[in-house]
Amino acid sequence: MSSLTLRIRRLAATAVAVAVGGTLTLTGAAHAAPATLAAHPAARAEAAPAAAAPLVKGLYQSAYSERNHVLWATAAVGRPPVTQSALVKVDPRSMKVRASYAPPVTDQATGAVEAVYGIDVDDRHDTVWTTNTRDNSVAVYSQRTGKHLATLPGVHHAREVVIDERHHTAWASGFGDGTLVAFDTRTYKEKKRVTVEGAGPAGLAVNERTGTAYATDLNGNQIIEAAPGAKKPRLIPTGEGPISLALSRDGRTAYTADQKAGTVSVVDLRKGSVVTTVPTGEGTLAVASDPRTGTVAVANRTAATVSLIDPRKGTVVRTVTTGAGPNHIEIARGTAYVVDKSGTGPQGEDQLNRIRVTR
Repeated sequence: MSSLTLRIRRLAATAVAVAVGGTLTLTGAAHAAPATLAAHPAARAEAAPAAAAPLVKGLYQSAYSERNHVLWATAAVGRPPVTQSALVKVDPRSMKVRASYAPPVTDQATGAVEAVYGIDVDDRHDTVWTTNTRDNSVAVYSQRTGKHLATLPGVHHAREVVIDERHHTAWASGFGDGTLVAFDTRTYKEKKRVTVEGAGPAGLAVNERTGTAYATDLNGNQIIEAAPGAKKPRLIPTGEGPISLALSRDGRTAYTADQKAGTVSVVDLRKGSVVTTVPTGEGTLAVASDPRTGTVAVANRTAATVSLIDPRKGTVVRTVTTGAGPNHIEIARGTAYVVDKSGTGPQGEDQLNRIRVTR
């Protein structure tokens, strides 16, 4: 990840994660939004992505390293005690696994490991950051060797992590207690904690120019904005069930994947309001923005599709069918990488789908 560009990303009792990176049960009423726009009549559907390949079982999220030109992915299988989890290094060209690293064991008696779920890369320090949701922590690994460098506790039901390289900061979302926690990427020390009572922070994005972090609040149907120097977070209404978040290249617009509504909301961050709502498909789960073209890509988990959106027109211009259960989307060099939970590999592996964002 270049520090000159925007990084886009990216068990409470009554609002509990069914699976990290998967669908979440949410509470709270939706904010009023502008009239929903229909998909563009000229939108084209495709039978399949440009390429797909099996990786490992239990895929959750991925992150691209510009420095090393590799795609990192997390995988975890089953419920606690989770004994099968991996941090996987993937060649984005061949879509083959280069290396796989096991998280540290946390319980010798059961064989439980510090399972990894959310992920982002820090190319400035050549590290990978993960969320260890079941252990209420985040972890740091070396990109060069895959070595586990640190475990940082205190992030309740940690869901996502996003790196602000310019300001040496890693932000993690604590879905379980309504917190956003910032760590220093040089010392691994906690440097800031923002709490919104009753919130369920899920997806994350950061504007590296300003150092402002944004999180979707799944419980409150809003975006939490944590700006440097601000005495309290700003709350911005968005669509129903926002679970993932991306920013435009200039940082003025946010795109939220509204899981419950099956839409993407286009949010003017300066005005603090939704300007367009785009229907994409059932179970909208993950969203990413292409800094080159401005195209927004969204994974619709229940529909098993990826929608490519022109945010200026507020229309879906192309829909691509993926493997079942697309779970996360990452855009790098004009290509969208989508990990799914299809289990269609020869040994039941989930797969990586590759889609060209531009034609």
